[in-house]
Amino acid sequence: MSHLTESQLIQLHKQLLDRKAELERLNENDDHGLSVAERDNTGELSHIDNHPADLATELYEREKDVALQDRAELELQRVLLSLETMKDGQYGTCVVCGKPIPFERLEAIPDTMYCLEDTPREHLSHNRPIEEEFLSPPFGRSSLDEHEYSGFDGEDTLQILESMGSSNSPAMAENPNVSSYNEMDFEDNDDQGGFVEIYENFVATNIDNTEVFIVRGDQYYDYLNKGEGSFILDPHADPEDDPLG
Repeated sequence: MSHLTESQLIQLHKQLLDRKAELERLNENDDHGLSVAERDNTGELSHIDNHPADLATELYEREKDVALQDRAELELQRVLLSLETMKDGQYGTCVVCGKPIPFERLEAIPDTMYCLEDTPREHLSHNRPIEEEFLSPPFGRSSLDEHEYSGFDGEDTLQILESMGSSNSPAMAENPNVSSYNEMDFEDNDDQGGFVEIYENFVATNIDNTEVFIVRGDQYYDYLNKGEGSFILDPHADPEDDPLG
C-alpha cells in the first residue's frame, strides 16, 4: 500500500502530466534550435573562415543546444516511467533501498526514483585526472625562474611568441630605455630558454653523438665576448674570428 494519500497522488499525477506535455512540446517544435542548420545560423559558406572565434562561439551554442535536447529527452523518459509506476502502485518507492520517498521530495521532483540518501548525485567521485598532478597548482608552470627548473615553461613560450610581434608599444616596455619595437623583450634577456648552460644554445651533436657542431650565431659570439668560453675549443673555428684576438 502506498504511503501517499489519494489527494497527494492526484497532485503528483497532474504535475507529471503537465511536465510531460511541456517536454513533448519542446521536442516537437525543436525549441532548442536544432532544426536550423549551423550554416544558416552563421551565414558562412564554409567553416574555414578568417574568424575562427566566431565559429567557435557557434559551435559552443550548438553543443549547448544538443545538451539541452538530450536532457529534455532523458527527463521525458523519467516522467513516462513515473506515470507507469504510478499505475502499478510502485510510485514513490526508492529503487535502491525500497523505502518510501517523502511527499515533500516528490512534490519538488515528481519524476525521481531515489530517496535523498541514495540519489546518484550524492555519490560524486573525488578522483581527479592524473594530468592535474603535473599541472598543479593551476598555471604553476607559467614562470619557474625562482625554482630549480631548467625546462621550457610558460615564460619561454611568451618570449618566443613576442619575438614574432606584439601589440605593445615601446612606451609599455619594462625597460625605460627602450626606444624601438626591435628592442621590445619580455622581462629579462638573460633567460636561457630552458637550457641549463648558455653554451647549450649553440652546441649540437649528430644523431649518434659522434660529432660536435657549433652553431656560430649571436649567442655563440656573445658567449665568447663575455669571456665565458675559449675560442680555441671550437675545432672548426677560424682564428681570425676570435673576438679576443
